Amino acid sequence: MYIIEYFEKATEPLISFEIIPPLRGGSFEQLEKVICDLAAFNPPFIDVTSHASKVEFIEAEDGFQKRVQRKRPGTLGICAVIQHKYKIEAVPHILGDGFTREETEDFLIDLSYVGIKNVLALKGDSPNFTKPTPEGKTSNAYAKDLVAQIRDMNKGKYLRTDSNSQSTNFGIGVAGYPEKHFQAPNITADIQRLKEKVEAGASYIVTQMFFDNQKYFSFVEQCREAGIKAPIIPGLKILTTKNHLTSLPSRFKIDIPYELSEEVGNAEIKHVQEIGINWAYNQAAELLNQKVPAVHFYVMGDSGPVSQVVNWLRR
Repeated sequence: MYIIEYFEKATEPLISFEIIPPLRGGSFEQLEKVICDLAAFNPPFIDVTSHASKVEFIEAEDGFQKRVQRKRPGTLGICAVIQHKYKIEAVPHILGDGFTREETEDFLIDLSYVGIKNVLALKGDSPNFTKPTPEGKTSNAYAKDLVAQIRDMNKGKYLRTDSNSQSTNFGIGVAGYPEKHFQAPNITADIQRLKEKVEAGASYIVTQMFFDNQKYFSFVEQCREAGIKAPIIPGLKILTTKNHLTSLPSRFKIDIPYELSEEVGNAEIKHVQEIGINWAYNQAAELLNQKVPAVHFYVMGDSGPVSQVVNWLRR
């Protein structure tokens, strides 16, 4: 079923999750335990992140060697397990940066063959190197271009058009940024870019993580004023370590409220996760009381904190 249909048919608040593949060479066993834990909450869907190749420097006997590789492959296989073993809609992330349009088309064909019906189209994080586009290949400059490519495949229009091309059948989600994308000059311009993604074919929006609900409510209001009608799903992250006070703002270009940062900063390490869980619970409870379409938790690799929050929400 399409993700948008879950929102339209829901009779109670929905809760969804996002996970990350293991590092290259890592075991799937621990991640499947996380999936199993999340499946117990009967989520409508689980997102699985994708990752482009990055540069690493590996120490060797003759010095450091440069290596370019994908550190977290496996998105397709993980989605197949979620979709078919756990009977939950899997939503793989499709990236623009780091992949040619031809690679994207191949990935989408594979997804279609294994029965995946939903994708989240993202420009992606800019890689720490520029992979040259091979001669005869092309790339998607913006997320709206990626959305348009997926939409075209849904119409049977491939990069190399063939009279026998079969239409794919993907529902498309995109990302929104309540605190604006860090590359946008201002929130108004960023919302216009979001509108372009919706007009290109996206049916729903999942936001970047935020820790202040008022920023989400303001963002939704501005989107509606701009003519964006698609459901906007709030994305939440549970702060679990003191390091998150610096790493999350640095990595995701977001603000952490002073009240939360002070409480975490002054707390003993053993109490930090409890503070983060309480904050996330209060955020989610307020959002659900305001009848948001769903709450989407960025779980990554640890299901413990989010399980506690969801259990509280369902008491």
